[in-house]
Amino acid sequence: MKGFGPVGSELACDGVLLREAAERFGTPLFVYSRSAIEEAWRAYEAAFAPVPHRICYAVKANGNGAILKLLAELGAGADIVSGGEMLAALRAGFPPQRIVFAGVGKTDEELALGLERGIGEFNAESEQEIRRLSRVAVTRGTVARVSLRVNPDIDPQTHPYISTGLREAKFGVPIGIAGDILRRSRSLAGVQVVGVQCHLGSQITDLAPLATGARDLAGLSRELLDEGFPLETIDLGGGLGVDYEGGAGADPAALAEHILPAIDGLPLTLVLEPGRSLVAEAGALLTRVLYVKENQGRRFVIVDAGMNDLLRPALYGAHHRVEPVQPRGAPRVEVDVVGPVCETGDFLARGREIELPEPGDLLLVRDTGAYGFAMSSRYNMRPRAAEVMAEAGVARLIRRRETFEDLIDTEV
Repeated sequence: MKGFGPVGSELACDGVLLREAAERFGTPLFVYSRSAIEEAWRAYEAAFAPVPHRICYAVKANGNGAILKLLAELGAGADIVSGGEMLAALRAGFPPQRIVFAGVGKTDEELALGLERGIGEFNAESEQEIRRLSRVAVTRGTVARVSLRVNPDIDPQTHPYISTGLREAKFGVPIGIAGDILRRSRSLAGVQVVGVQCHLGSQITDLAPLATGARDLAGLSRELLDEGFPLETIDLGGGLGVDYEGGAGADPAALAEHILPAIDGLPLTLVLEPGRSLVAEAGALLTRVLYVKENQGRRFVIVDAGMNDLLRPALYGAHHRVEPVQPRGAPRVEVDVVGPVCETGDFLARGREIELPEPGDLLLVRDTGAYGFAMSSRYNMRPRAAEVMAEAGVARLIRRRETFEDLIDTEV
């Protein structure tokens, strides 16, 4: 895992001993490696250097302001799906022209906010949305730059909850009717059609579907260019997965090899919207063991982090590696690592063979930089965790731990 590794007999992140971070900031605690985020960003920039491109970070993966600020300083754009994410991206310093507004259910208020702030493109999900955007833009005396999201009906071979490019998904429009929609939209006031977009899903590790999607979208782009559409971009979305088992997995260079041939010769800027592959491996969750118990021959390691902190195992059955911060050489046994939440589905790992810990030990849950804190909640009235950025031996608090007062501050 980039940024994380042993220092002597214990684990550290960018030179910060995780034991010391837990002692200073408490647990549960999300820890991020600045160097790993920078390395992941550079890998994308190097892979797609041969073509005009814009890498727009998917803010939904991890919207902490310090991480957004870092990526904005590196030169990223932002892929947003709500008005809140728009304001967060602008606050972090992303130039509005480098922001792409996606999402299947944009409100009039969000459309108006995007127009007011001058964001670069709206990825429209339907003809109805384009018409609504036209109306909102005309009312404000401005023009909205629009890309149409198409659904190519390609199976990305990922979890069904995060597969977005199949015909039964709510996202986009069938690629076969996209041309007709754009021809009708071309005459609308307040709208400038600048590109087409697709997004097949998240956590994609088989790159063949992405290559197919690129070919389909390139074919549609060429057809529209031949008809005189002044297209500027071809947006192939995000979705590049990571190997949660600890292997190398796919990388931006392999992605480039699969999709660049499809767009060869197109006079367009390639837009990509990665999220997970930029930050997942750069983050980990620190949690402390509370109890170790046995029920009917099944061992349970009960920790202070639960599904309210890391939802992916309960929601998707997702795998995250779990290991001791300070290994003691204890026997490895099969356990369920579970949290304190009152749900049987509250687990971080099931049937996992790990070194048997003792109460008070620290465990590290790997690869939680994406969709970790971002999907956390206050269920059971549990305050959300703190977040720390590690850099060159220094740990910097980038989100304080919530308090009970935070839990009730919006009650009236």
